[in-house]
Amino acid sequence: MLPIDPVVITVLLLLAGIVASLVPLVPGGAISTLGIAYYWVATGEPGTVALLGFVGLGVFTVIFDLLGDAISARVGGASTATTLVAAVVAVVLMFVLGPLGALIGVVTVVITLEYLRHRDVRRGLRTAAITAVGMLASTAIQVLLTASILVGFLFVLWL
Repeated sequence: MLPIDPVVITVLLLLAGIVASLVPLVPGGAISTLGIAYYWVATGEPGTVALLGFVGLGVFTVIFDLLGDAISARVGGASTATTLVAAVVAVVLMFVLGPLGALIGVVTVVITLEYLRHRDVRRGLRTAAITAVGMLASTAIQVLLTASILVGFLFVLWL
């Protein structure tokens, strides 16, 4: 049996990182970084500068994954308390109802708590809408970041 080429394993991990970026609470950036680290350990490539760039992008993606939803709520005008409650609800509902349940739960929490805070339905709806759009945009950005790690790896590999 022939050993599996490190390029194949790395590309599979990088593709898994892209797919994982679509799923809330799954660190696609960490999986992509693991792929680059595996290739580096197996082959000694890419060079130090490229390796640090890939690792930095992977770490940034993980941080963005963790903070993206909270940033969206804050940009929308939600209070810190609303943001924290919405984050807890998102985590719980993610395991119960999946990504759509988490999104619906966050929107419901933001509308409710912001209405109770300001007694203004329009303001609560606006904040919730911005939060929902931000959550979806956060996912799209994570996919783009992990895809850029794959494209960058292929570029460095065949350069």
